[in-house]
Amino acid sequence: MLKILCAAALMLTTISPALAAPEPKDPKKQTPWGLYLTAAEAFALKQAKGPDVLFVDVREPIEIMFTGFTDVVDINIPYLLVNPAKWNSKKPVLAMEPNPGFAVGVKAALTARGLDKSAPVILMCRSGGTRGAPSALALKGLDLEQVYVVVDGFEGSVAKNDPNGPWRRVNGWKNTGLPWSYKLDPKKIYLRSIE
Repeated sequence: MLKILCAAALMLTTISPALAAPEPKDPKKQTPWGLYLTAAEAFALKQAKGPDVLFVDVREPIEIMFTGFTDVVDINIPYLLVNPAKWNSKKPVLAMEPNPGFAVGVKAALTARGLDKSAPVILMCRSGGTRGAPSALALKGLDLEQVYVVVDGFEGSVAKNDPNGPWRRVNGWKNTGLPWSYKLDPKKIYLRSIE
């Protein structure tokens, strides 16, 4: 962990806006801001700028409960919410639908912290894939100046040719050795009323 912190501090002192990870090749993972971070870079940016950065975990709270969370994140505002009354037509899971309060929630979180549209906002999903860039695009109407997507997410990428199965063992917050646990902070986790 000390090595990661030292490397992160060195990166921040030698790199400014170029801190970002390379732009993803897949256009579906790109954003208009063109700002991308690895999990380690997101950690470094948050450590360096602290309360001047809003770090948002965009995963569904049920997912977080089973996969873990980091208290480095400021708040959990899910981009997609599980609909337990609807089946996903493309895969054998429950449907996930856009959270209509996502952008409003991010704006409220910025305001609550005394931050404006110039503050960096970091968005982290499970793997940096299907929710990273779409969650950023959902914020376009807020006129934010710096929206970063964590390209390897919380759990990272699936290891190719893993004889033990398709496990997420490559990169990501958890696999980089950054702080996390299964203990959730109720002040940070998104709660919604069930009708």
